[in-house]
Amino acid sequence: MNPIAFRATLINILGNAGLFALKLVAGLLSGSIALISDALNSLNDIAASIATFICVKISDKQADEGHPFGHSRAEPIAGLIIAVLAGILGFEVIREAVERVLAGSKAEIGLFTLVVPVITMAVKGVMSWHFKRVGKLFNSPALLATSTDSLMDVFVALAALVGIAGAWYGYNFLDPAAAFVISLWIIRTGYKIGMDNIAYLMGQAPEPALMEEIKMAALAEKGVKAINTARAHYVGNFIHVEIHVEVDKDLPTLESHAIGEEVERRIESIPSIEKAFVHLDPV
Repeated sequence: MNPIAFRATLINILGNAGLFALKLVAGLLSGSIALISDALNSLNDIAASIATFICVKISDKQADEGHPFGHSRAEPIAGLIIAVLAGILGFEVIREAVERVLAGSKAEIGLFTLVVPVITMAVKGVMSWHFKRVGKLFNSPALLATSTDSLMDVFVALAALVGIAGAWYGYNFLDPAAAFVISLWIIRTGYKIGMDNIAYLMGQAPEPALMEEIKMAALAEKGVKAINTARAHYVGNFIHVEIHVEVDKDLPTLESHAIGEEVERRIESIPSIEKAFVHLDPV
């Protein structure tokens, strides 16, 4: 595994574990359902970050006989795991919040309880920025999904803070109301992460701008007269390209083959392209 990606996933696991312990203690001491739900969100993050760590490590393995094009599909699987866990957690929080409202439970809020969401917002904001930077650097959907999840946690902590502060001033209904808002946000983000990673696993075509860049790279090679077919799809978080280019039918085989190899090299020099399959059409 790349050392930077390894360090990012390790930071995610340790950071979420620390926040989970902090929020759980504060939530249990105060009885705040908003803070307990935020602690459960951190527990979900721990499970998701461990899944991310495992899948990033698997995807980094070299191609082998059983997987001739590598293991890059492992990373979107981590994104789907995050999405499923987020959905389950969101509905569990809704159920608990409704039960608290019906039971008329009240939280006992202290200064420590109020400070915990503020600490969470600061830590998660820094983590989101770091994971987004590293995810873009290595084109890692798992780390980008983790960045989105960390940013979501900033708003989750803000909602928890509003609920706790409301209970502090005697508006006890705000605590379960905040938990309800947290749960909806968790479900929404899980859905978005899931749909993004399903696109990777289903072999979705890249955006039109990238397809145009692929065509321009092929046409830039001397000897290429035109393009007959150009299509591409995701294999994990990388892209495979199939392209048919026209060359002069009177060219020697060795020369036309060299043109095809150069077209392949040009296309594969595009950062998100893992493999290009070039077919020569003599005209």
